[in-house]
Amino acid sequence: MPKGYWIARVDIRDPERYKDYVDAAKPAFERFGAKFLARGGAHEAAEGPGRARNVIIEFDSLAIAHECYHSPEYQVAAAIRQQVADGEIVLVEGA
Repeated sequence: MPKGYWIARVDIRDPERYKDYVDAAKPAFERFGAKFLARGGAHEAAEGPGRARNVIIEFDSLAIAHECYHSPEYQVAAAIRQQVADGEIVLVEGA
């Protein structure tokens, strides 16, 4: 079964409150077996506008990636993130 991924690109407006998002998201990531493949770090915006923070999270399947994103635990965290950062998250099925 192909893996599922979250690809997130984020500009953080309030770094202190973003820590609250990270703490709030942790239970959902643990529950759904998230594996962080990239979490910030050096990057190059090779085409198009970039964001300051880029994250790739692997799940056992796209269905599990979807369940994690839409879980009550993650939605609490997402509400915090949306107040303190701008960005995009896409859920993608792996090859």
